[in-house]
Amino acid sequence: MSHAVSDSTTMLRRNLKHTLRYPASMVTSLVIPVMMLLLFVGVFGGAIGAGIPAGVSGGGYIDYVVPGILLVCVGYGASTTALSVNKDMTEGIIDRFRTMAIARQSVLTGHVLAATIRTVVSVALVIGVALLMGFRPTGDPLRWLGAAGLVLLLALALTWLAVAIGLASPTPEGTTGFLLIVQVLPFVSSAFVTPETMSGAVRWFAANEPFTPIIDTLRALMMDTPVGDSGAIAVAWCLGLAFAGYLWARTVFNRAPRR
Repeated sequence: MSHAVSDSTTMLRRNLKHTLRYPASMVTSLVIPVMMLLLFVGVFGGAIGAGIPAGVSGGGYIDYVVPGILLVCVGYGASTTALSVNKDMTEGIIDRFRTMAIARQSVLTGHVLAATIRTVVSVALVIGVALLMGFRPTGDPLRWLGAAGLVLLLALALTWLAVAIGLASPTPEGTTGFLLIVQVLPFVSSAFVTPETMSGAVRWFAANEPFTPIIDTLRALMMDTPVGDSGAIAVAWCLGLAFAGYLWARTVFNRAPRR
């Protein structure tokens, strides 16, 4: 266990150094959510916010949309992880690690921990920008702690899925499907409008896809409104996705190296 912790720390340090030397991926995962926040609040907020019930949106549309932007932030952070893992896989670094006397799980753990740290920093900066723009959450410290825990759990879930996809994809282009998922699904959820305003099958899908209960729970915790059943559903989705991603990543990592 001590060797596994030491090796994981070394791999974490390696990935953080890569982030500092090549910060473009982190800048992208930060700039895009901030630009979306500026776009939806500053450009579309007046029109879209008029259709959001006052009891749901809190003090304004920005209070409604910030939880969805945070989910987008986590998603983009995970997508950069998929590319980073795929680069290690396709360039032979992971094959080299397999031949070394290190704990095998440390390679993946280092990527996941580094990605989680980057995501936490990005989320904190996005919240800071939102506060400057007028975001006024009313949740108490205990609710904020719950929101932070849910964001962390979501980051772990999407990161393990990203690691698995990065390992399984034969080329960097193969990871773009994951990026498309984290880009499109938030738009077909309760991130920017309520599902009740959608029509037919789209409304049903938005009400039942994984991101909607997560966003609803974050919004309830931040704005001090009842969480309801969405809290348990959100945690269940996060745990299920994390477990599936972890098993998939370990299976792909442990199979024979590519020739």
